[in-house]
Amino acid sequence: MARPPRFDKDQFLDAAVRLAAASGPSGVTMSAVAQEVGAPSGSVYHRFPGRPALLAEVWLRTVGRFQDGFLRALASDPSGGAAARHVVAWSRTHPAEAALLLYGPEDFGRADWSEEHRDRAHRGNRQVRLALTGLARARGAEGPRALEKAALALVDLPLSLVRRHLRAGTPLPRHAEDLAEECAKSLLPGPEPG
Repeated sequence: MARPPRFDKDQFLDAAVRLAAASGPSGVTMSAVAQEVGAPSGSVYHRFPGRPALLAEVWLRTVGRFQDGFLRALASDPSGGAAARHVVAWSRTHPAEAALLLYGPEDFGRADWSEEHRDRAHRGNRQVRLALTGLARARGAEGPRALEKAALALVDLPLSLVRRHLRAGTPLPRHAEDLAEECAKSLLPGPEPG
């Protein structure tokens, strides 16, 4: 019987998250990840064919986890308040992952990702766009401006609050979720759902 692997994919991705949070995407190398985990470099190459695949996987896993919670929050609360709160609460609970998301997929080598990785990123982003479009439509607003306004209210604004504190190295204030929700509700297109 074959011996189970000593290191699994998530251990390497967790290490990549820590490295990205500390040093940015440039700090995520195959050898740095192996060293962070205490594994031989070959173990990393066994899970990821090269650095582009490693960068794609760490980005996609992180953004996917964030988007899953965001979409659940958006579905549970048609006012959008829960989604705005989720951005801050998730970032508070996952500070290393939130620091990683301050970058973008281009910083994680998107141009070199496989077609499968680019497709996964597109599908996740499409789900969020559709959900935001649905929220705007339910509030009586349609079109590109309504989508931009919903994204600003529920994603960009809460992330700017998170970004300021993460970059300053200060904890998010206890009232950060309340502020995100209040500001989001004041910016959302159309009337409050009835």
